[in-house]
Amino acid sequence: MKRDLKVVAVRHPMPYGNLVEQKVQRYATIDDLAKHKCTIEEMEEYEPHIVRGNVIYAGVDYEAILRDAEKDPDGCDVVIWDGGNNDFSFYKPDLTITVVDPHRPGHEVSYYPGEVNLRLADVVVINKIETAKPEDIQTVRENIAALNPKAVVIDGASPIRVDRPDLIRGKRVLVVEDGPTLTHGEMKIGAGVVAARKYGAAEEVDPRPYTVGRLTETFNIYPGIGKLLPAMGYGEEQLRDLEKTINNTDCDSVIIGTPIDLNRIIKINKPTTRVYYDLQEIGDPTLETVLDEFIARRLKK
Repeated sequence: MKRDLKVVAVRHPMPYGNLVEQKVQRYATIDDLAKHKCTIEEMEEYEPHIVRGNVIYAGVDYEAILRDAEKDPDGCDVVIWDGGNNDFSFYKPDLTITVVDPHRPGHEVSYYPGEVNLRLADVVVINKIETAKPEDIQTVRENIAALNPKAVVIDGASPIRVDRPDLIRGKRVLVVEDGPTLTHGEMKIGAGVVAARKYGAAEEVDPRPYTVGRLTETFNIYPGIGKLLPAMGYGEEQLRDLEKTINNTDCDSVIIGTPIDLNRIIKINKPTTRVYYDLQEIGDPTLETVLDEFIARRLKK
């Protein structure tokens, strides 16, 4: 692969404030998250890119965003539309990669726009294979074959690591996961739960007796969340409620399963450990070989 290509990522829109001010946003440093008054959900989408050295564009005017990205001051050879779970690309892509989750078998054909993304995909990555049930993986494979038999399928795992395993083993832990995954994402398990069980937590503490304010409302609206704490933060009130709930909870330590460093935006009065995970491809093909072939074809044009 041509390794010196300069990549700029464009995220799907998440307008929660002044739409005029959010016409075009550029994120190149962590400080830019505060500059643009990001919610926790926005941080969860942007921060992982920033810490890897990628420049991110977002906002509400996607014609203007694309033109600015193409002439980014740091250079731009490739524009990546990173749509998360909420959108398909607003631009016509040269290559479409869709990730499907065998922990949610069937969602890839029963949710919008998930099914659209699956049908459009040139490449489909089946992720989290190492922790999913074989029958659920097979369900996803069959759905891919039925809806998009021409797609290249890549098998992948999401091995996790934590920075302080000693804060989990034998401890009573509070597990904090990213909010949308637990609410409208309908998940009952996330990276934090996987870490708690992998590293031998004595107990996953139920936060519901300790919730305050807007977080109490969240549990009333989404009772299926169970013993996990969603990192809700759409404004200062929810951030303060999240901080109070964590600090109220009777536990030994906190597992942060969100993609961001919560300690940067709230003050937690207990020891914390963060969970990290990356894609680990299983067998062939791999994303590297797929991208090598794609870039080689494009360079010939």
